[in-house]
Amino acid sequence: MNAHHGNSSKQAQAAPRENEEAREAARARILDQVRDYHALGDQHGSGGGPFRPGETELWPSGAVFDAEDRAALVEAALEMRIASGVSSRRFERQFAKYFRLRKAHLANSGSSANLLALSAFTSHLLEDRRLRPGDEVVTVAAGFPTTVNPIIQNGLVPVFVDVELGTYNTTPERIEAAIGPRTKAVMVAHALGNPFAAEEVAALAEEHDLFLVEDNCDAVGSTYRGRLTGTFGDIATTSFYPAHHIAMGEGGCVLTDNLVLARIVESIRDWGRDCWCEPGESNRCFKRFDYQFGTLPHGYDHKYVFSHVGYNLKATDLQAALGLSQLRRLDAFGAARRANWQRLREGLDGVPGLLLPEATPESDPSWFGFALTVRPDARFTRKELVDFLESRRIGTRRFFAGNLTRHPAYLDRPHRITGSLENSDLVAEHTFWVGVYPGLDEERMDYIAESVRDFAAKHS
Repeated sequence: MNAHHGNSSKQAQAAPRENEEAREAARARILDQVRDYHALGDQHGSGGGPFRPGETELWPSGAVFDAEDRAALVEAALEMRIASGVSSRRFERQFAKYFRLRKAHLANSGSSANLLALSAFTSHLLEDRRLRPGDEVVTVAAGFPTTVNPIIQNGLVPVFVDVELGTYNTTPERIEAAIGPRTKAVMVAHALGNPFAAEEVAALAEEHDLFLVEDNCDAVGSTYRGRLTGTFGDIATTSFYPAHHIAMGEGGCVLTDNLVLARIVESIRDWGRDCWCEPGESNRCFKRFDYQFGTLPHGYDHKYVFSHVGYNLKATDLQAALGLSQLRRLDAFGAARRANWQRLREGLDGVPGLLLPEATPESDPSWFGFALTVRPDARFTRKELVDFLESRRIGTRRFFAGNLTRHPAYLDRPHRITGSLENSDLVAEHTFWVGVYPGLDEERMDYIAESVRDFAAKHS
């Protein structure tokens, strides 16, 4: 080899290295600039900035971002990781580890996670235990619709039960009374982060051979009898909408210890395909062209065999990169939520006309919100109190649907009601909640408590 050819070869080898080093240096500069941008005070969604009573809006919920969150999102964008990939897989592993469960599957929203969770129980892979159209699922009338919608979307029948005032959860006794010959599952959410009696409900489900879905979207980090919510059911779901405990913008997750259910969830999430290869991967099983499925030709490409009626409900690496950054602060977020809730609880103790919330016995909630019920015999109404708080820039929200059976979407849907829904009706008329999310500090929480006390004093 002559000297000229040797030099050309060395230069060709050096060029990619130099290019990669230049890209790394550029990436580092960009991310440093992103952190500098964050430090300039753009605190949207974090509750930051000076507090001016009556002028600063106090959101009932919201995401709290720091410089590393912003940098993580930009870094994923720089690498054009716009589909589900390495960050998604890493988040799934870390999130499953947090719950000490075997499998987690990211989805594009908590609502999609609920759809995946309940749909999994209709799979032919469960043989005689599978849910079939007309089977019943016990759920709660006072809640968010996406806990109930998957029941209807799968041709199943919701059986509505009532809740307790104060905890805003249903009880094992109400669930047991609702079980009939066609009841096959229970799907219930932990209300505003406050756990329902998950251990007892799980035992009841096992006794009656029912599947249990824990909608844990509002309760990540909550515990019941020292055990994390989301670990009692056959499947649990979470949401990463900005209102929730950690944020991806949009996003959700399905968690389970059952590998069969995990496989079904993955299939339904990924178009219903039978293949389990990751995107960009082929022939992990070494039998891609050697299967026999249904009446398809022998050896039909396994990547295009569909064993479930599915969707594309995957999340993206942009979402997952943000979620990974947020995950490192999950415990700190939970501590802030607990402290804010407790400060408000103490600040409102003894205010006339109000029913204050209570934690479920033997639980430690990572609170989503602080529920207030204006007693029917109070000298003021819920609307009057809410209007007053909103005039002070204190954001309020209704207790979700209040009573789903009264909403237009459900009036003509097949359903069954067990017992009275009187508490759900009362919640629909008299209950709302205010925020405890980590973007609210002690000064802001004290302002909320002071505002409620001032209003109640003027109406006493």
